[in-house]
Amino acid sequence: MATNGSPAKFQDVVPQSGKLEMGIIGLGRMGGNMLTRLAQRGHRIVGYARTAETVQKAVNDGGVGATSVEDLVSKLSAPRTVWVMVPSGKVTDDNINLLSTLLEPGDLVIDGGNSNWKDSKRHAQELKTKDIHFMDAGTSGGIWGLEVGYSLMVGGEREDFERVEPIFRDLAPENGYGLMGPAGAGHFVKMVHNGIEYGMLQAYGEGYEILHESEYDLDLKDVTRVWQHGSVVRSWLLDLAALAFEAEGSDLKNLRGYVDDSGEGRWTVEAAIEEDVPAPVITMSLLMRFASRQQDSYSAKVIAALRAQFGGHAVKSEAPAPGGGG
Repeated sequence: MATNGSPAKFQDVVPQSGKLEMGIIGLGRMGGNMLTRLAQRGHRIVGYARTAETVQKAVNDGGVGATSVEDLVSKLSAPRTVWVMVPSGKVTDDNINLLSTLLEPGDLVIDGGNSNWKDSKRHAQELKTKDIHFMDAGTSGGIWGLEVGYSLMVGGEREDFERVEPIFRDLAPENGYGLMGPAGAGHFVKMVHNGIEYGMLQAYGEGYEILHESEYDLDLKDVTRVWQHGSVVRSWLLDLAALAFEAEGSDLKNLRGYVDDSGEGRWTVEAAIEEDVPAPVITMSLLMRFASRQQDSYSAKVIAALRAQFGGHAVKSEAPAPGGGG
């Protein structure tokens, strides 16, 4: 620790064990699993969520519980690191603004949610006026991250990155994290990652619909099994398609073809327009999500099923027919 009365700097407090302490605000399907994964690897993680039951689960999973953001900050040693894992927009803004009144010079805030990269640049600038450090960590991995790790696309200063690198290393699979550039770069890369994801999901959805509507009585689970071994379209998403067809059957009859979007696809299209970059596939995949909310389609059912498999995203079930039993 610094001994001259000045705030401790990150490079002064790297523990020899490589194990750190950190607070996490937001213990949903990703934040809670991240706390568990880090606690399992020996880090001291203080967790806060709005409900006492969620905090208690975090304690049961090896974390330290907090009853408020103020309590979370009080349970961390300076220089503190707090990871914000809440919905983008106002909720993230409110939490970072609150932290700016509680933290001290030299402390670090990491936004690991799906924030707009321009918001992350603004947060970095605002916190810098108080000498509070900021990083943005675009996080991919969904509900599978606890088991296989999270892909982490980080923006910020290299000094901060190196200070908390043991956290990134233990959250990610091998070679699954990196410093993309200054503040905002992490969320920018994650935004484009999700834009690409939109296009891939749309291609799978359309392909499976062509198969489903053909003259052949195809077992799409079996088709997927063949594609998983040696084909050029094999991927993790294809593996998840196999799980979806196993759970729902080839007809996906219990799913409604309604596909939501969390914002990154829209922002990717906006960035393409700003940069004069033609992005017809990503743009059309976004528009097809809008179309899915107006009329049901099989390809949208496939995309809904895949999003449920990789991210735990909610799906809408088919409503029973009028007058039908049950």
